[in-house]
Amino acid sequence: MRIAMRRIYQTAVTLTLAAAASAALALSLSDLSNQDASSGLKAALQKGADVAVSKLGVENGFLNNDKVKIGLPSVLDKAMPLLRMTGQGQKLDDLVVSMNHAAEQAVPLAKPLLLNAVKSMSVTDAKNILTGGDTSVTDFFKQKTSAQLGQKFLPIVKGVTDRNGLSAQYNSVMGQVGKTGMVPAQQSTVEGYVTQRALDGLYTVIGDEEKAIRQDPVGAGSAIIGKVFGALK
Repeated sequence: MRIAMRRIYQTAVTLTLAAAASAALALSLSDLSNQDASSGLKAALQKGADVAVSKLGVENGFLNNDKVKIGLPSVLDKAMPLLRMTGQGQKLDDLVVSMNHAAEQAVPLAKPLLLNAVKSMSVTDAKNILTGGDTSVTDFFKQKTSAQLGQKFLPIVKGVTDRNGLSAQYNSVMGQVGKTGMVPAQQSTVEGYVTQRALDGLYTVIGDEEKAIRQDPVGAGSAIIGKVFGALK
């Protein structure tokens, strides 16, 4: 009888401790301090920036990633069969390669600006960003960095794309087409088009990382990220 009672007691204690531990882990966002929310969000922002730059800012980072690979503008892509018949196919293929390499060379310039954006985030903004949806972290980066990054990317991209013999021809033709309103203004030059696509690719990868963190906070490998984003579950 005593052994049976002892086992019942031990089981009850174990269940009580487990329930307490579960309750401690089951935090809601309202349970987090502003400091925790800010620290967790900043850690997630930095992780997203690090992952995006490390994936894209390397050789073939864009070219081998179908999700962000920079192809020809649609107006040229539609004309590809005709252009190949006139012997321009290889040159256009080479232009695609040079555009993607230009983006890869520009992306590392993003890291300091992305990290500065992380530092500029106020504590009072943190919870609003956390609850703003699956891409609110990425939207924050866009708002804070896109204009400056565009300015920094453009000369790097131009330096690379200018080496391709078709760039000048592209700019001449697309500049004329652009006046008709058939293509967006940013596609009227190779460097403008690639710069915009490079930014799109950067934010796409940051967004993918943000979604992964939100889906599996513990898997992010950071205690504070796990705590803060786990509270959103």
